[in-house]
Amino acid sequence: MAQEVDPSGGRTLGILTKPDLVDKGTEKNVVDIVKNLTVELAKGYMIVKCRGQNDINENISLVDAIAKEKAFFEDHDQFWPLLEEGKAGIPNLAVRLTKELVNHINKSLPHLRNEIEKKLNQSLQTLKKYSHAVPASYSEQITFLIEKINSFCNHIKNLTMGEEPQNQIDGERYITIVRNEFDEWNTFLNKRVSKFQTHLENVVHKYESSYRGRELPGFVNYNTFESFIKEEVSTLEDPAITKLKTITEITRDIFTVIAEQHFSAFGNLFKAAKVKIAIMSNKQETEAEKFLQAQIKVESVVYSQDRLYSDSLSKAKSNLPQAFANGSIQEMSYHLQAYYKIVSHRLGDQIPMVIRCYILNEFADKLRIEMLQLIQDKDRISVYLMEDAETQMTRENVKCKIDRLRQAQKKLLEFG
Repeated sequence: MAQEVDPSGGRTLGILTKPDLVDKGTEKNVVDIVKNLTVELAKGYMIVKCRGQNDINENISLVDAIAKEKAFFEDHDQFWPLLEEGKAGIPNLAVRLTKELVNHINKSLPHLRNEIEKKLNQSLQTLKKYSHAVPASYSEQITFLIEKINSFCNHIKNLTMGEEPQNQIDGERYITIVRNEFDEWNTFLNKRVSKFQTHLENVVHKYESSYRGRELPGFVNYNTFESFIKEEVSTLEDPAITKLKTITEITRDIFTVIAEQHFSAFGNLFKAAKVKIAIMSNKQETEAEKFLQAQIKVESVVYSQDRLYSDSLSKAKSNLPQAFANGSIQEMSYHLQAYYKIVSHRLGDQIPMVIRCYILNEFADKLRIEMLQLIQDKDRISVYLMEDAETQMTRENVKCKIDRLRQAQKKLLEFG
């Protein structure tokens, strides 16, 4: 059994009893066992003679029993050396067990100190979550509520700036998630540029059959060029708005999670924060959507700096193959590809910039203003700060736990 629960033998001490019942001639075998020569144990063996049933019936005291045991080992021809070596007798067993206990405590102290320190830090963090009890006076309640709101708003502001403390990060950073969404938008535009070459084949053939007038091959009709660009740019509006809605939803959900972290003890305050977050996210999304639509509308005005367009056109002519025999069609494809590349570069930055402005920056700033407006509703201050019984009980339990852990730390320091 000992080998099953303590295979290393670090916690097992062998105890032999009833030495007075050992058969004559087998005493040496018992001595060999106690000397750890038969079945070896890491901590060895001891032998004791306890009170028998007859001693118990005769009401022999423990003191008398120990004296009787000592006399037994001293008078025994084989066992008396074990008494001299401290391996026999109940008093020697008590001394041995005390030493083992002290050694075990000394070995366990560093681990025990670390465990207490760890649990104390965890409890202190838990207590922060439940904050302090709500003050009784109205003026202190106002200050308390302002501190709670500012703590929440500072958290979401740091979140949108990518500067939240490491201990507040649960999984992937919010700013990383948003950056990945912007990367997807840029990838989408790059793919559109690549697909545009295939689309050009249909466009330019349509131009040849439907738009080309009396101009000779190789001449590009600017009105036709503009109409192609406007049509293509207009198709980017829906994907841009979809990306806006995706990031707004991500932001709204994360803000709500943070609000729950800060206001979990105050159900009414958390509900008010959820409403503020929902209203403000819808408002910011609407304003950002209008700006995106205006941005796409601006892009329908075909314009680029001469040098920038000339560079893009040169690259288009060097990169695009001579896919069309007709000079007009080939020249049109160069111009369309060159300008669409410029548009994609501009929108690759402008759309994320608009979303950052309205959803990341302004959302957090305006939400702070809206949250602080709760203080103006004087009649509801006590309602916002109403705690449930479970929260109060949890706070008191955590405080008691912290007190016990600190007392344990003090005792360990006194023990050394």
